[in-house]
Amino acid sequence: MADLSLDFQFTSSINTVWNALTDSDTLAKWIMENNFKPIVGHKCQFRNEQWNLIVDCEVLVVDEPYKLSYTWVGGPINTTVTWTLKQEDAITYLHLEQTGFEKEDQAFNGAKYGWAKMIEELKKILEEM
Repeated sequence: MADLSLDFQFTSSINTVWNALTDSDTLAKWIMENNFKPIVGHKCQFRNEQWNLIVDCEVLVVDEPYKLSYTWVGGPINTTVTWTLKQEDAITYLHLEQTGFEKEDQAFNGAKYGWAKMIEELKKILEEM
């Protein structure tokens, strides 16, 4: 098994970052169109028509504003995404863990690249909030 682990820092408050991770309209701006709701047990989808991609999700953990976890299942990927947030002074630390990859293969590397690219979009959105 291979797990993806990435760390990010933002100058936005923990609540602002939490809202960007849990608000469907905001998520659509930096991940994909979706019908996400931060409710444990909620089943939703992230969709990208350009890539003909549908990711099925089920919300597993909502511990506002510290932890959010959901399944991330699409194509060959059957994983769990967990966001952990921590604020120290004016910095919000965001830790992303995506577990369940069989090995460090094309799907793993695609996810690693994809999240890094999406987080760049998130940074822009947070600066505007």
